[in-house]
Amino acid sequence: MASSGHHQRGEMDIAEQVSTFEFFNTMTKWGSLFVGSLVLFLVLWFCTGAGFGGAAVTVAVVLALGVTFLRSRAGEAGAH
Repeated sequence: MASSGHHQRGEMDIAEQVSTFEFFNTMTKWGSLFVGSLVLFLVLWFCTGAGFGGAAVTVAVVLALGVTFLRSRAGEAGAH
């Protein structure tokens, strides 16, 4: 196997990779909450007797709980 001899393990600045990884995880987390809430709303509205009002109230509660549990806490940012 050919080696260029220039790469030293652990010496590369990975700030951009870490930033991209954290952004991807954040978008996945919030996107999942949004898509799940949308699907729940549509299922409750059209497939049950809950109607629009019941679906809206249920999804509002789910979103409130989701935001409460998914938001970052003060000491959590950047901790691996």
